[in-house]
Amino acid sequence: MKRFTFPLFWRIFLSIWLAMAVTVIASNLATRFLLDRERQVIERQVGLHELAREAVTLREQRGRGDVWRFLRAEGERLELHLMLIEKEQGEHRLPHNIRERIQSGWYPNKPAVIDLNEGYQLVAWPRMGGDGWLDPRFFRFVELGLAFILISLACWWIARLVSGPLRNMEGTARAIAEGDTRLRVTNRIAGRRDEVGQLATAFNAMTDRLCQLLDRQNHLLRDISHDLRTPLARQRVAIELASDAGADVALMDSILRQNERLETMTGQILTLYRVSESGGSIEREPVKPLAMINRVLGDAADYAEHQGVDCTLIASDDTKAVSVLGDAGLLQRAFDNVLQNALDHTPPGKSINVSLVVVQGRIEVAIADDGPGAPDDLLPHLFEPFFRADKSRGGTGWGLGLAIARDIIGAHDGTIAAHNRPDGGLQVTIQLPIFFGG
Repeated sequence: MKRFTFPLFWRIFLSIWLAMAVTVIASNLATRFLLDRERQVIERQVGLHELAREAVTLREQRGRGDVWRFLRAEGERLELHLMLIEKEQGEHRLPHNIRERIQSGWYPNKPAVIDLNEGYQLVAWPRMGGDGWLDPRFFRFVELGLAFILISLACWWIARLVSGPLRNMEGTARAIAEGDTRLRVTNRIAGRRDEVGQLATAFNAMTDRLCQLLDRQNHLLRDISHDLRTPLARQRVAIELASDAGADVALMDSILRQNERLETMTGQILTLYRVSESGGSIEREPVKPLAMINRVLGDAADYAEHQGVDCTLIASDDTKAVSVLGDAGLLQRAFDNVLQNALDHTPPGKSINVSLVVVQGRIEVAIADDGPGAPDDLLPHLFEPFFRADKSRGGTGWGLGLAIARDIIGAHDGTIAAHNRPDGGLQVTIQLPIFFGG
């Protein structure tokens, strides 16, 4: 049965609409509550009519001075401002904010105005220091404040509703891209009944399928490489026997070279997947990088001479005593692959420079050639298996050497990167953490 979904569009729309509605209702309730407090202050005063008539009597018998003193005394007792004015011409004597309240239709709580038949009015309003009196502008401030808080909370909730799952999926995608194919978007997000949940479910399904395809590819290549080793070894023996029996020497040499190429390729594939599967569980021991680079250069001396390429080593003094922790055979294989790649793409008469320096607790090995380099857009792909930048570096390999070097260096907590040199050629830079043990 298809699961009910609540579209994200309607979630956002209803959230904003409800936030606005709640804001209006809450502000009106708050304003009404505050106005009711003012109204109650005046309404609880009793006897204002009697007080007004007494004030009119004093006004007619004794004059304004006695009325003013009488109303002042009574006002202090009742915590009210009291003013007796004539209906036709006395309103201008009131304070401006009181006149504003009397004339405005916005304020539900206007000052109490008591009409008397004698042509007078008694106006009463709370004292500024008494209970209940609030400036009208305060009501507007309360409304704006409530609106700001409620709408801000609604916007925060909407932003969290959308951005939180997307950040989770982005982090999961980055982790998968870095090699942790076990990660998936959490069930809490994938179980949501909206477009975000559908996207997370589709993302997990896509990742599962891609990982299955990659695993099948890896197993296929590994199994083929294993199965090829035995017939290749038997073929080599047969070639050697045929050569001893007087077969055509040139033909046998050609067949033997192709056999060696196939054996080298299968060996590289097996090394690539052995390193990928072992990851950080490889055996480690202290290794001297400078001595290892010297061995790599020594092993490659004949091939470099055949290619007509000079190899130069420059090492700072502090690299002589430096050690790294790792598998000596694998590390030598990694450096040898990088150097071999440089030799394959350096024209005769040119040179390769190998340098070793210590940088911030890491040893840096840079192998720079004088070849054609590689297009900038292809540099990030140089370390992918079976990738070859044929347009600029058309070698005869299979695109496995640098991929193997990347996995070996990564398994040793190091980094490897390539960039084009300003004066031409490609430089591959490897950094490995220094071992400080005894």
